[in-house]
Amino acid sequence: MGWSISQEFGLTFHRAQLSNKGYTLVTPLSGDSSYLIDLNGRFVHRWVFDDVQPHMSKLLDNGNLLMMGVERSLLPPPSRDFTIEPPPFDRHLRRLGANCSVLQEITWDGEVVWEHRDIAMHHDFVRLENGNTIFPVWTEIPEDRAKQVKGGVRRPKEKLPPMLGDDVVEIDSNGNEVWRAETWKLFDPKKDPICPLETKWEWTHINSIDINSEGNVLISCRDNSRVAAISRNKNDPEIIWKYGFPDTAHQHHATWVTGNQVQIFDNGMHRQTDMSTSRIIVVDPETNDITWKYEGNPPAQFFSGHISGATRLPNNNVLICEGTSGRLVEITQKGEVAWEWWNPVYNVRDDGTSIGWLFRAYRYGPDHPAFANKELTPENLHKLNSQYGLK
Repeated sequence: MGWSISQEFGLTFHRAQLSNKGYTLVTPLSGDSSYLIDLNGRFVHRWVFDDVQPHMSKLLDNGNLLMMGVERSLLPPPSRDFTIEPPPFDRHLRRLGANCSVLQEITWDGEVVWEHRDIAMHHDFVRLENGNTIFPVWTEIPEDRAKQVKGGVRRPKEKLPPMLGDDVVEIDSNGNEVWRAETWKLFDPKKDPICPLETKWEWTHINSIDINSEGNVLISCRDNSRVAAISRNKNDPEIIWKYGFPDTAHQHHATWVTGNQVQIFDNGMHRQTDMSTSRIIVVDPETNDITWKYEGNPPAQFFSGHISGATRLPNNNVLICEGTSGRLVEITQKGEVAWEWWNPVYNVRDDGTSIGWLFRAYRYGPDHPAFANKELTPENLHKLNSQYGLK
């Protein structure tokens, strides 16, 4: 969506009787921090990362923060000039959206108590109850398999690197791999093609991961517009449900919600209609019926072509992250707006452009273990709130 250059930032709307109480965690992209904001839209806590550019963070049940990001010591992304010889695998990954290299568990006061490095990790993670962690990694697809993948576009004189697919990896607390699903073996190269408008260098591009009580892993893949549930069978992982284009278009953030239904941020980019618009939908995997949806009114009022997400809150409201505008909006099941906040933190990308993008946002209740015996007041960050005009 477009917005005015005089757009107000911070809290712009709040109906206290409708909102789910708590604190919201945001990690502005291309920055150095994760922030907690209160329902009045003011910063109440900040984690600063000196050696890592954070991509996203989540609070853990033990009260610590788990952050995925890319180490600043790595070389900057190489050129995206595809007429020259492609760089090696580890350098090529730096050109891709949401490329990361490290997971860190961090205390309230910023002490790193656990970390895991993998140059190919990206986008998202889930910490399991047993302390294991699941996340996607890029991998080069064997040439014979890559040749079978339909779709995508290859422009004249392009010299593309080997096609990438995704594996989903589970590690234990010591960093040992205990499970892996090679998703490029599970998708069908003909039935799950790359979008015809996308460069033919990635097949799937997983952008979210979730797991339900039955242990089934849910993934969202941007480049072939597929959401899939994978059985976490130790010996033979398999796709047990699949959903996507033309019902979704370059969607993000598929999550399990009540009744093993699936909530999706359907970005709508490259949708086969007159206009690209976004929406939130809930799908019943048993029937593939859409059981709930939210969209703009008029539809063009709600659009984010990439990134973005939506989380279901305890009171059944939905916290929407319209990523490219940096807008968070909490809505009820009736579509009523309960709370709206615009990200005032703009950072500079490697190419010099200024962005206020948010990949995700998460709301945590006042009783979360991380907040025990903590004084969460905007006065703790008075100078920062004043700098961004947050009152």
